[in-house]
Amino acid sequence: MSAIPALSVSGLRAGYGRGDDIVRGITLDQAPETILAVIGPNGSGKSSFVKTLAGLLDIRQGRVSVTGTDVTSETPARRVAAGMAYVPQEANVFPSLTIGENLKLATEFLRGRAGVGPEQREKVLALFPELGARLKTRAGDLSGGQRQMLAFASALLANPEVLLLDEPSAGLSPKIVGQTMEAIVRVRAAGVTVLLVEQNVAAALEIADEAVVLVAGQVSLRDTAPAVRAADLGDMFFAKVA
Repeated sequence: MSAIPALSVSGLRAGYGRGDDIVRGITLDQAPETILAVIGPNGSGKSSFVKTLAGLLDIRQGRVSVTGTDVTSETPARRVAAGMAYVPQEANVFPSLTIGENLKLATEFLRGRAGVGPEQREKVLALFPELGARLKTRAGDLSGGQRQMLAFASALLANPEVLLLDEPSAGLSPKIVGQTMEAIVRVRAAGVTVLLVEQNVAAALEIADEAVVLVAGQVSLRDTAPAVRAADLGDMFFAKVA
């Protein structure tokens, strides 16, 4: 396994407007081709953290690197070109467009990223055959789980090293949550590193290699997923961070 982390975060601090920091000094490295679950209580800064990584929330302090490339000062589009893709919790597909049109639009304005093109499209459709068979179907006619698959596929067309997922199971039925988690495992098996922010702790820990517990915008605990699964989540979620 490469000695260079797929994702490296050092002393990351971020917040909204002139308000206090929401992300408060997070430092972590993530090894390539792993799933890292980011869990924690409501209001712990999970979504703010992943938005900061994606470039949607300004970094006040610290650094972010993707496979050794510093992207701290880069725009969201430049981060995609550097190998980082992001799937937001909501509004992650265009419902009035077909599956095929959504996939085409995903790379329409992407420049400078190696491996983007027909070959990558074929690899992505092989990962999600349920999409390839319905390219003319409107995204708005898909189930919640199918829309998530389309959002994953659209992000993967950029041939990312790191895929950031913000609560992909939100609003889905238990059966569809399971299918969504299985799709994330497929993504990791294809060689992509996944940082998974998830409120459904049990589902996230079932597929993750490691987990980070955020409390008040800081890392309260990091351990293997089985160790976190066996721990008292109540104690962890409401533990005080120094």
